Amino acid sequence: MAETVVLARPEQLSEAGQAALRGLMRAWFDFERRLSRVPMIQRLEIGTFTKADYLQLLLNLRQQVVEGSRWISRCASSFDRDHADIRSVILGHAHEEHRDYEVLEHDYVTAGGDLAAIRSHLRNPGSEALHGYMMYRASEPNPVGLLGAMWIVEGLGEKMAKDWAMRISDLPGVGEAGTRFLRYHGQNDQNHLSKLYALLDRLCTSEAIAADILRTAAVVGRLYALQLEEVDVE
Repeated sequence: MAETVVLARPEQLSEAGQAALRGLMRAWFDFERRLSRVPMIQRLEIGTFTKADYLQLLLNLRQQVVEGSRWISRCASSFDRDHADIRSVILGHAHEEHRDYEVLEHDYVTAGGDLAAIRSHLRNPGSEALHGYMMYRASEPNPVGLLGAMWIVEGLGEKMAKDWAMRISDLPGVGEAGTRFLRYHGQNDQNHLSKLYALLDRLCTSEAIAADILRTAAVVGRLYALQLEEVDVE
């Protein structure tokens, strides 16, 4: 019978898991520094962010959100039968988020955007690079390294989405009704991170695996920041 992966907290991790977690925290701080240099995020932090900025942000995030459940599902399918419980947890996560893009579309339209425009918008270069890397890694056998990717993506929701939503909802013509996507992730990604802690404790069994997880987190942090940098290029 497959072992059930339950929720976990950082203090419940094994010594190896805690060592990997410390490395992931360093990767997160590096990601935060990169985000702080992105012009759009700087405007959000200092209060000069506009509704036009928000529409442009959603326009560029949609494709990454659409592809997110695809690479998570591919990741799950790449685990072998000895990791059936891991596959089930990851598939459950993909199921929870596979229609998130519809909430994002709702926010875009609520804030004044055109539905046809966001549905037809192409991935920006940063999104292309992020998607290509994610799908490549997810297609490898037992892609444990993608725990690092999940750490960055879910961490962004848990640590920043709620604050961003509060700031953006104050913009004229947006309000709480136009920030449902960010609010959802601000409220729910802590639970997703709890599942990630459990997976980390289960799968981080060697220094080589830990190094792979940390390198993946570093790469994804850079590519995600690039995706946001490209928002202002268009």
